[in-house]
Amino acid sequence: MADATSPAGPATSRIPGLGLLGRKVGMTRIFNDDGESVAVTVLEVSDNRVTQIKTAQTDGYAAVQLAHGVRKPSRIRKPQAGHFAKAGVQGGSALREFRLKESEKAAAALGELKVGITLGVDQFEVGQKVDVTGVTIGKGFSGAIKRHHFSSNRASHGNSVSTNAPGSIGMRQDPGRVMPGKRMAGHLGDVRRTTHNLVIARIDAQRQLLLVRGAVPGARGGSVIVRPAVKA
Repeated sequence: MADATSPAGPATSRIPGLGLLGRKVGMTRIFNDDGESVAVTVLEVSDNRVTQIKTAQTDGYAAVQLAHGVRKPSRIRKPQAGHFAKAGVQGGSALREFRLKESEKAAAALGELKVGITLGVDQFEVGQKVDVTGVTIGKGFSGAIKRHHFSSNRASHGNSVSTNAPGSIGMRQDPGRVMPGKRMAGHLGDVRRTTHNLVIARIDAQRQLLLVRGAVPGARGGSVIVRPAVKA
């Protein structure tokens, strides 16, 4: 598998800072030329429709707005439905904006873009570092040991049933209260997180798949945002 132009839309120059919306398919492994097994996450980034193009002259900054996925027309609010209709694209389940740095190269590439076209994996290349954003798996109400990675008491030699207890949380008579922000039991997971500098190991242009080394936040089927790495 190699980097190639997406068959879903016209070829465009790679725009610096522009990412894609997608879906986490799951994890698998591939073998490199040395026979080493590499764990990768498969991301499906097909059918990214351009719904709006913002420029410094019209909006004060440069940005590209993309839609991804499918949503029933009855589930789309009327203002958003009008926005999709104006762009001439199908309503999506995800709508995100990628703000771009102002440069001559970005301005020239934006000039090639048109509202309504489809972008694909040709925006990335093998070996490129990317940042992937997703919503982590929710784990419900968890204890302090699991939630904050505390060490528990030993479960032998006369210890009472307090192996997973958080311990004392109070203060002395002064101030005599539990301070705000005390690490205790509570809701764990289901938060937006970004993993930086993941390397694209392989690209499947025919199926519009990105295979990135390592793990990506979120469950299988969850929405993800793939951007060029900002710390590379």
